[in-house]
Amino acid sequence: MPSYSLRSRRNLDSADPRLIDVFDEVIKHFDCSVICGHRDMVQQEAAYHSGNSKVTWPNSMHNRSPSRAVDVLPYPIDWNDREGMAHLAGFVIATGKSKGLNIKWGGDWAQDRKSSDTNFFDGGHYEIVDA
Repeated sequence: MPSYSLRSRRNLDSADPRLIDVFDEVIKHFDCSVICGHRDMVQQEAAYHSGNSKVTWPNSMHNRSPSRAVDVLPYPIDWNDREGMAHLAGFVIATGKSKGLNIKWGGDWAQDRKSSDTNFFDGGHYEIVDA
């Protein structure tokens, strides 16, 4: 059974307990790495200026404490593996729903099951959506 590395565990532990619960279930079935949880101001501004985020501090769901967003990729990490990201996203979203949680994926910002209509594909991004 897959398990998180120490870095992934530390990143995940900076997230909202509901996300931790979802991804603790996901790792039992799907090998993945938690790239990012909470981002402080310096990290968020670096993500923005590098083009990895469209928002500045403190407007990202990563900037809350605990973080309302995590970046998670299938392992081994391949930033070009959109198919693998979509496969993981379906599993994450379904796992969230089974726990009563609505999770938005950065490959489908509109949550309409179409990744082709997004102008900013962020295939590793998952965030809590409160109704």
